[in-house]
Amino acid sequence: MPSLNGAVVLVTGANGGLGTHFVHDALARGASKVYATARNPRSWDDDRVVPLALDVTDADSIQAVAQAAGDVTVLINNAGALPATASLLTATAADIRATMETNFFGPVFVARAFAPVLAAGQGSVLVDVHSVASWYAMGGVYSASKAALWSATNSLRVELAAADVHVIGVHMGYVDTGMAAHVDGPKMLPEELVAQVYDGVEAGAYEIVADGISAHAKAALSGPVEALYPELQAPKAGTR
Repeated sequence: MPSLNGAVVLVTGANGGLGTHFVHDALARGASKVYATARNPRSWDDDRVVPLALDVTDADSIQAVAQAAGDVTVLINNAGALPATASLLTATAADIRATMETNFFGPVFVARAFAPVLAAGQGSVLVDVHSVASWYAMGGVYSASKAALWSATNSLRVELAAADVHVIGVHMGYVDTGMAAHVDGPKMLPEELVAQVYDGVEAGAYEIVADGISAHAKAALSGPVEALYPELQAPKAGTR
């Protein structure tokens, strides 16, 4: 089974609340080095952390990081963006395109750039952070981007299996980070989610369904669409 002990980990979106835990917890589990990437990398209090500038929407930036971090054995595709509105009808064209660039094209092209690096190692792992939104369309273009990434992860899992690279998809509801600061309902602690992910890495899991809302959404996919979206059964305006 893959192990974090002695691993060389790269985390995208490392400056965020979830990314920070991916960095620290990898070290706590014995990682020998962690590349902490972000558009504007920050300093860390551990010599085992190597900050690198990475814009996942920029092809040249991705290639530069892939060349600089040629010893990676665990890649965490964590970087993500949340648009200003959940409505596909009112979001600007620029916001729609930007969300897809960050949440779908970004992790796919990062995975492509690092595929030869991961294939050259032993027990290498690719982790794609999805969301319950990949199964439940509550977030407009955000959901669409995460659903696209989920599909891409399934394809990458099959393609990379021949190179002995293990691919994991992560699904969760709200996590108590800055991205979910506007949410009043229940939230997972980021350290709880990261612990589940790294437990899954070391157990050889293919998928992390981190909470009840994600488990419910996955199970509901096999049922009728109107059961997953009860609002479709609500009376229309002007009818009885």
